[in-house]
Amino acid sequence: SLFEQVMWNTAVHAEFIHDHTDYGFEVAGSKFNWRTIKEKRDAYVRRLNEIYENNVNKAHIEIIRGYGKFTTDPEPTVEVNGKKYTAPHILIATGGRPSVPLESEIPGASLGITSDGFFDLEELPRRSVIVGAGYIAVEMAGILSTLGSKSSLLIRHDKVL
Repeated sequence: SLFEQVMWNTAVHAEFIHDHTDYGFEVAGSKFNWRTIKEKRDAYVRRLNEIYENNVNKAHIEIIRGYGKFTTDPEPTVEVNGKKYTAPHILIATGGRPSVPLESEIPGASLGITSDGFFDLEELPRRSVIVGAGYIAVEMAGILSTLGSKSSLLIRHDKVL
Protein backbone atom coordinates (compact mmCIF):
# COMPACT_ATOMS: atom_id res chain seq x y z
CA SER A 1 0.00 0.00 0.00
CA LEU A 2 1.01 3.64 -0.27
CA PHE A 3 1.21 3.83 3.52
CA GLU A 4 3.75 1.02 3.58
CA GLN A 5 5.81 2.53 0.75
CA VAL A 6 6.11 5.86 2.56
CA MET A 7 7.12 4.16 5.81
CA TRP A 8 9.59 1.90 3.98
CA ASN A 9 11.17 4.98 2.37
CA THR A 10 11.34 6.61 5.81
CA ALA A 11 13.26 3.62 7.14
CA VAL A 12 15.60 3.71 4.12
CA HIS A 13 16.40 7.35 4.90
CA ALA A 14 17.14 6.39 8.52
CA GLU A 15 19.58 3.74 7.25
CA PHE A 16 21.26 6.27 4.95
CA ILE A 17 21.71 8.68 7.85
CA HIS A 18 23.13 5.86 9.96
CA ASP A 19 25.68 5.06 7.23
CA HIS A 20 26.64 8.68 6.39
CA THR A 21 29.78 8.67 8.54
CA ASP A 22 31.10 5.68 6.58
CA TYR A 23 31.01 7.92 3.50
CA GLY A 24 32.64 10.92 5.17
CA PHE A 25 29.51 12.88 6.07
CA GLU A 26 29.11 14.28 9.56
CA VAL A 27 25.47 14.34 10.59
CA ALA A 28 25.24 15.55 14.15
CA GLY A 29 22.08 15.39 16.21
CA SER A 30 19.65 14.11 13.58
CA LYS A 31 16.39 13.15 15.24
CA PHE A 32 13.38 11.33 13.89
CA ASN A 33 9.88 12.74 14.49
CA TRP A 34 7.12 10.12 14.09
CA ARG A 35 4.31 12.71 14.11
CA THR A 36 5.86 14.64 11.24
CA ILE A 37 6.07 11.61 8.96
CA LYS A 38 2.59 10.42 10.02
CA GLU A 39 1.00 13.79 9.17
CA LYS A 40 2.88 14.13 5.86
CA ARG A 41 2.22 10.47 4.92
CA ASP A 42 -1.51 10.72 5.67
CA ALA A 43 -1.81 13.99 3.68
CA TYR A 44 0.11 12.46 0.75
CA VAL A 45 -2.11 9.38 0.65
CA ARG A 46 -5.28 11.51 0.91
CA ARG A 47 -4.05 13.63 -2.03
CA LEU A 48 -3.26 10.56 -4.14
CA ASN A 49 -6.62 8.97 -3.34
CA GLU A 50 -8.38 12.16 -4.49
CA ILE A 51 -6.35 12.17 -7.72
CA TYR A 52 -7.17 8.51 -8.39
CA GLU A 53 -10.87 9.06 -7.71
CA ASN A 54 -10.92 12.14 -9.98
CA ASN A 55 -9.26 10.12 -12.77
CA VAL A 56 -11.84 7.36 -12.37
CA ASN A 57 -14.67 9.92 -12.53
CA LYS A 58 -13.17 11.58 -15.63
CA ALA A 59 -13.07 8.17 -17.31
CA HIS A 60 -16.80 7.79 -16.57
CA ILE A 61 -16.22 4.75 -14.37
CA GLU A 62 -18.79 4.26 -11.66
CA ILE A 63 -17.49 3.34 -8.21
CA ILE A 64 -19.91 1.09 -6.37
CA ARG A 65 -19.29 0.74 -2.65
CA GLY A 66 -21.06 -1.92 -0.63
CA TYR A 67 -21.41 -5.63 -0.12
CA GLY A 68 -22.16 -7.49 -3.32
CA LYS A 69 -23.40 -10.95 -4.16
CA PHE A 70 -23.87 -12.86 -7.37
CA THR A 71 -27.49 -13.51 -8.28
CA THR A 72 -29.09 -16.53 -9.92
CA ASP A 73 -30.03 -14.45 -12.99
CA PRO A 74 -29.14 -16.11 -16.33
CA GLU A 75 -26.66 -13.36 -17.25
CA PRO A 76 -23.66 -12.52 -15.05
CA THR A 77 -25.24 -10.25 -12.42
CA VAL A 78 -24.10 -8.80 -9.11
CA GLU A 79 -26.44 -7.21 -6.59
CA VAL A 80 -25.07 -4.43 -4.39
CA ASN A 81 -27.24 -2.52 -1.91
CA GLY A 82 -30.40 -3.83 -3.58
CA LYS A 83 -29.42 -2.75 -7.11
CA LYS A 84 -28.45 -5.22 -9.85
CA TYR A 85 -25.50 -4.79 -12.22
CA THR A 86 -25.11 -6.94 -15.33
CA ALA A 87 -22.13 -7.14 -17.68
CA PRO A 88 -20.47 -9.75 -19.91
CA HIS A 89 -17.47 -9.75 -17.55
CA ILE A 90 -17.52 -8.87 -13.86
CA LEU A 91 -14.39 -8.08 -11.87
CA ILE A 92 -14.68 -8.26 -8.09
CA ALA A 93 -11.85 -6.44 -6.30
CA THR A 94 -12.54 -7.29 -2.67
CA GLY A 95 -9.47 -5.91 -0.97
CA GLY A 96 -8.66 -7.48 2.34
CA ARG A 97 -8.94 -6.86 6.04
CA PRO A 98 -6.87 -8.30 8.85
CA SER A 99 -8.65 -10.27 11.55
CA VAL A 100 -8.00 -10.30 15.28
CA PRO A 101 -8.47 -13.61 17.08
CA LEU A 102 -10.96 -13.76 19.91
CA GLU A 103 -9.63 -13.22 23.42
CA SER A 104 -10.94 -16.72 24.29
CA GLU A 105 -8.76 -18.22 21.54
CA ILE A 106 -5.59 -16.27 22.35
CA PRO A 107 -5.50 -14.51 25.72
CA GLY A 108 -4.16 -10.98 25.24
CA ALA A 109 -5.19 -10.76 21.57
CA SER A 110 -7.30 -7.67 22.29
CA LEU A 111 -4.16 -5.82 23.41
CA GLY A 112 -2.65 -5.96 19.94
CA ILE A 113 -3.26 -3.97 16.79
CA THR A 114 -3.53 -5.11 13.19
CA SER A 115 -1.26 -3.95 10.40
CA ASP A 116 -3.91 -1.30 9.69
CA GLY A 117 -3.57 -0.08 13.28
CA PHE A 118 0.12 0.53 12.66
CA PHE A 119 -0.82 3.53 10.53
CA ASP A 120 -2.94 4.99 13.34
CA LEU A 121 -0.04 5.01 15.83
CA GLU A 122 0.49 8.55 17.12
CA GLU A 123 4.06 7.85 18.20
CA LEU A 124 6.80 5.33 17.58
CA PRO A 125 6.52 2.53 20.15
CA ARG A 126 9.65 2.02 22.26
CA ARG A 127 9.18 -1.74 21.94
CA SER A 128 7.13 -3.76 19.47
CA VAL A 129 6.28 -7.38 18.85
CA ILE A 130 5.15 -8.35 15.37
CA VAL A 131 3.38 -11.70 14.97
CA GLY A 132 3.57 -13.37 11.58
CA ALA A 133 5.92 -14.35 8.81
CA GLY A 134 4.25 -12.75 5.80
CA TYR A 135 5.87 -9.91 3.90
CA ILE A 136 3.81 -7.26 5.72
CA ALA A 137 4.94 -8.54 9.13
CA VAL A 138 8.58 -8.67 8.05
CA GLU A 139 8.33 -5.16 6.53
CA MET A 140 6.70 -3.77 9.68
CA ALA A 141 9.39 -5.31 11.88
CA GLY A 142 12.12 -3.85 9.68
CA ILE A 143 10.54 -0.40 9.55
CA LEU A 144 9.90 -0.21 13.30
CA SER A 145 13.35 -1.51 14.16
CA THR A 146 15.12 0.84 11.76
CA LEU A 147 13.24 3.86 13.12
CA GLY A 148 14.21 3.00 16.70
CA SER A 149 11.61 0.63 18.16
CA LYS A 150 13.16 -2.42 19.83
CA SER A 151 11.33 -5.02 17.73
CA SER A 152 10.76 -8.75 17.92
CA LEU A 153 9.26 -10.86 15.14
CA LEU A 154 7.35 -13.96 16.27
CA ILE A 155 7.06 -16.76 13.75
CA ARG A 156 5.20 -20.01 14.29
CA HIS A 157 6.12 -23.19 12.52
CA ASP A 158 4.56 -26.60 12.90
CA LYS A 159 7.52 -28.78 11.99
CA VAL A 160 11.23 -28.80 12.45
CA LEU A 161 13.02 -27.76 9.29
